[in-house]
Amino acid sequence: MFNQILLNSICFISIKIILLDMTINNPIFILTIITVVWFIPGILVDRYKELNQMKKKEKKQADSIKKLYPRSKDFWD
Repeated sequence: MFNQILLNSICFISIKIILLDMTINNPIFILTIITVVWFIPGILVDRYKELNQMKKKEKKQADSIKKLYPRSKDFWD
């Protein structure tokens, strides 16, 4: 019983070491990980900034239009 558990543990550890070694030494995998870690946050921050810029632009445009067409105060009086 103990020998079987020990054998399973050794097999699991050796498979784990082999898979870890295969992924760490794989240049395509490392390139993919670096790309994801480097570019994805930049893309997300860029989109967030772009959305905020669009909102500010729309607000500024709406304020400019309000200035062009002021509401008269005595229209409903």
